[in-house]
Amino acid sequence: MSAPATGYVVAIDNGSQSTKVLIVDGDGTVHASARVALRPYSSPAPGRWEHPDDDLWDSIVAATRIAVSGFAGDPSEIRGIGLCTIRFCRAVLRADGSLAQPVMSWMDERLPRPFERETDDAAYVTTSSGYIGHRLTGQRRDAAGNVQGVWPIDTARWAWSTDDAEYARTGMDPAMLFELVPPGETLGALTAEAAALLGLPAGLPVIATSNDKAVEALGAGLRDEGEALLSLGTYVATMTPGDRPLPPHSDVWTNFSSVPGGYLYESSGVRRGMWTVSWFRELLSSAAGDATEEELNRGAEDVPVGSGGLVAALDWLAPTDEPWRRGALVGFDGTQGRFHVYRAILEALAIETEAGDARARHALGRPRRGLVVTGGGSGSDLMLRILAAVYDVPVRAPRVHDAAGMGAAICAAVGTGLHRRWDAAIDSMVGSGAVVQPDIELVQEYADVRLTYERVIPRVRTLFAPPA
Repeated sequence: MSAPATGYVVAIDNGSQSTKVLIVDGDGTVHASARVALRPYSSPAPGRWEHPDDDLWDSIVAATRIAVSGFAGDPSEIRGIGLCTIRFCRAVLRADGSLAQPVMSWMDERLPRPFERETDDAAYVTTSSGYIGHRLTGQRRDAAGNVQGVWPIDTARWAWSTDDAEYARTGMDPAMLFELVPPGETLGALTAEAAALLGLPAGLPVIATSNDKAVEALGAGLRDEGEALLSLGTYVATMTPGDRPLPPHSDVWTNFSSVPGGYLYESSGVRRGMWTVSWFRELLSSAAGDATEEELNRGAEDVPVGSGGLVAALDWLAPTDEPWRRGALVGFDGTQGRFHVYRAILEALAIETEAGDARARHALGRPRRGLVVTGGGSGSDLMLRILAAVYDVPVRAPRVHDAAGMGAAICAAVGTGLHRRWDAAIDSMVGSGAVVQPDIELVQEYADVRLTYERVIPRVRTLFAPPA
């Protein structure tokens, strides 16, 4: 078998809280990287959450320029760009491709409903990847795997539906939709205007990926159905590989994979997971100076299992079917401090997501043999130990914590010929980082904590429920 071609790819990972950009070679070595935080969401009305101005694009431009400025290689050896953006967002565009209104965040209450035209100049409706892809290439093409939510998509075909009823159900006119492209295929070529802004050569192919969670799974090397991948992002849930769409089910739903024709089975999750960690850190910083996650992790190491009796209900963003739910911390007795609160949030993330994964695996009839952890929390030794104990399986993290970035790089590597096959790209570019085995004593202690959560959380979640 011939060796892969030499060169580099640029990976764009546009997430819910920041944009990260990597410049990666065919062996998965990161040669330059950058991260630019997104601005806080705008909320012009209750239930509406929007990205202000042109923040998604601006953050991508800024992060790419920083990464390119730190790249010591030859820019002429960059072969292409892999584009990964946030799923469940919606962008409404004018005829010239500019934003007719701010991009709707995945948290926006309008997204579970059929599309309604809010501006007279709305000509196209697309996802965040469709919009950013258009800014990069000038083409109206989008990643098929990022069409998630209320869209007229035929999941089995990875294509727009041929059923007129689907367009009526979703409120969308076929003329308003972009062409769909599978992972690893070309969205278009980088325009001269975009190239000048990004600091990259014009004409580079921009390669489609999938939705951000699926791209994380690819970049973490998730291929074994006995493994669950836990994505520690703003939204936190587990995924496991699948081979076909499943009928609707309350405990597991079908997501597109980032490999053409593949699927992921996803559990229920926490809608503001690691966002809650960031919220707490920023709350502390505003009160008493800067507080870093490293400092919080060190302090929480000395907090006993169970966080001194604190229980966290992680409903900082309520699910759409129970909008009355609110986030809560209960069990204070005056002995706990900020490290107890921080550890309680981590423990709640582990306990709630394990319960969702257990329900999904029961529905699938699959045992769980291992857990892969991605996202910023995968760099925390404390979090990995908690997860290993709660899930009671070995936990591993990928070598590169930005698994979505590596997944975007893999798509670009396949799409530009750095690797000819998906398996070869994964084998070459994905490396394993820390592996944590479950501690028997901690497993038992967390079994007891879980029982506390099973008693307390259902009662907390009824406190704000409307009268029967």
